[in-house]
Amino acid sequence: MRPQILRKLTRVTNSSFDLDVAAVLPWFKSEGLTADGTTPFAAELLAGGRSNVTYRVRQNEDEWVLRRRPFGHVMPSAHDMEREFRVLTGMHRALFPSPEPFAYCADESLIGAPFLVMEFVDGGIYAHAEQTKLLSSDQRTALSKELTEVLAALHDVDAHAVGLADLGRPEGFLQRQVARWQKQWSLSRTRDFPAMDELGIRINKTLESAVLDNEWGVIHGDYRLDNTIVDPNTMRIRAVVDWEMSTLGDPLADLALLLVYWTQPGDRLRSQVPLTDGVTDLAGFFTRSELVESYTRLSGRSVDNLDACIALSCMKLGVILESIRKRMMDGAQVGGSDELAEQMRVATDALIEIGHLSISDGGLAALSS
Repeated sequence: MRPQILRKLTRVTNSSFDLDVAAVLPWFKSEGLTADGTTPFAAELLAGGRSNVTYRVRQNEDEWVLRRRPFGHVMPSAHDMEREFRVLTGMHRALFPSPEPFAYCADESLIGAPFLVMEFVDGGIYAHAEQTKLLSSDQRTALSKELTEVLAALHDVDAHAVGLADLGRPEGFLQRQVARWQKQWSLSRTRDFPAMDELGIRINKTLESAVLDNEWGVIHGDYRLDNTIVDPNTMRIRAVVDWEMSTLGDPLADLALLLVYWTQPGDRLRSQVPLTDGVTDLAGFFTRSELVESYTRLSGRSVDNLDACIALSCMKLGVILESIRKRMMDGAQVGGSDELAEQMRVATDALIEIGHLSISDGGLAALSS
């Protein structure tokens, strides 16, 4: 089978998003990534992602992945390619399943933005229900187990040993996250939405009385099923991708976000969020409660503050979707449309409602509401 990487291998035909292959070929040669400076590259813009723009680059029998920040509106401190390259370097050093990073380019004159080049990893990406329907119930169970095992292993990585000890400031991480996403909302908003501001206030009040006793660790920041590349025969994860939001902080933030991405039959509000639609609804996949139990058993960590972390994850995703909506409205989002922009609005509304319910009724109950 041909390898798959980074969601769907669907070519986007909008020429305004094409990669200038003539500009990057000499740079590839200067970095020692290719010895052939004359054979033209072929570059395919991979659709499906709504974050960093990702290309599959080929020359002769060689292939790479090139990632750059999105076109148009970008939130401050987001989509940092140098940061992602550094994290990938640390993860490769830790022997954690991730693509090998090859080179980083800070020169914006080549393609209009900094970019990184990394290994193309063979495997399957399960981003759509049509794909997980082809798996057996046993395979879905194995994949659920693998996701929690890999997440627990990530949180055991020694940041000092792999050169990532100064990647972030873990003290006060959750409170700073609330402040960060409040600020990002103010810069990305396309409308008045008081419920967003109110959610930040409620999360902060909850954290004020919480005992934050989890040891900090390296966190991915966007851990979910379709950010993994899976061996289709064994259901083992060959690589975790999309490390641009990685930092040092409370590992529950990763677990909470995984739970928000996870779908179950009967979800009402969550079904209005067009992320991983129905991918994990099928028999054999863990329930959200089973994900929590598996992670807790593997990691030994407390999940006492999971409800606040789920609310924070809803806030974070709501802001990200609003930023995507803004880019779509500006015509600067790959694969954007007026219909998708409206879906982003509805999704943000639903996420913030789930966030409020997480504070009031508990995160797992809110996600199933």
